[in-house]
Amino acid sequence: MTTEPLPLEPAEKVELWRQRYFEAQAAAEEFVLGEHGEEGLAAWIQANSRITAKLLQAQRPDGQSSTEHFMTRLERQLLLYDSDVTTESGPSATVLRNAECGILRYRKRAARAGVVLTFDSPCNYCQELNTSIASRYVEPEVTVSCHQSGDGCTWRAETQGADDTGSPHRGRAAG
Repeated sequence: MTTEPLPLEPAEKVELWRQRYFEAQAAAEEFVLGEHGEEGLAAWIQANSRITAKLLQAQRPDGQSSTEHFMTRLERQLLLYDSDVTTESGPSATVLRNAECGILRYRKRAARAGVVLTFDSPCNYCQELNTSIASRYVEPEVTVSCHQSGDGCTWRAETQGADDTGSPHRGRAAG
């Protein structure tokens, strides 16, 4: 006798999407590294950043700067994994503090469950990918940087050359 599966609760759906994304990402990392080594991974990051920057350009809401859109996207990505994130915006900088990275926590939990991980930590990949996206997308006078600390990191989007009124000039990030 065949029975219909019970519908998933919203929290179960979220966890299943996280798991499926994680599995797909891990498979892609393993394939690229196994077939093409570190050079292949660097090329993959560059291709991914080009595609993502174009997608962000098409999706940017009217009235929102590229920098604000990039930082909001990064914050939302971290929140998908229940990261402990706060954001402070000032006239020439936006600082996103990720006190405890949910992506890192999720991967540690997967490793404890026996999942073989491609990278010891996803942090270097995440930082390289997102700074590369920023270098292609945000305004030219904006520098986007990331500093890791413990199980979290701090992202900073800072406008160089803000005028006397504190209004930032527009530009593109330097990675």
